[in-house]
Amino acid sequence: MQKLYFVRHGLSVMNQIGYFSGRTETDLTNQGIKEAAEAGKILKSYGINLIISSPLKRTVHTAQIIAQEISYPIDDIVLNELFIERDFGPLEGEAYIPNLGNHPGVETVEHIIKRAVKALDYLNTLADFDNILVVSHGAMGRALRHVINKEIPYSNSPNFKNGQIVELI
Repeated sequence: MQKLYFVRHGLSVMNQIGYFSGRTETDLTNQGIKEAAEAGKILKSYGINLIISSPLKRTVHTAQIIAQEISYPIDDIVLNELFIERDFGPLEGEAYIPNLGNHPGVETVEHIIKRAVKALDYLNTLADFDNILVVSHGAMGRALRHVINKEIPYSNSPNFKNGQIVELI
């Protein structure tokens, strides 16, 4: 892997109303669909030769839209549980709380960072692919970014915008 790109899924219905969706399935909004298409148009020139997605439908839908835009075979999108969103436990479906930290019943910061380490180890096994795109969620994106660059903290670091493209490696 020479380059690793990350895209947070497009705006979802639960994002739009300001609720934690974590592992809860939620559809993309019309704006989220447009964000995914715009990301795809930009990514056309990046030479993406592998797309990996969280298995949640908002990320799969985003990955599929991007794949169509860059002429990548939709059936070749790899779904991997390591890239699933943070488990918000009792906060799923509740109004968003800023600076969540380690809230009782919610997947701990330490656990999501350990998952990000495993995800990066997995990505490093994919030597046949030069330019990898991961389509995932905000918390996992921050965890991956922190694992790759320890100077950027997980907590209190800038969030990824929906549909934002970030070069991690």
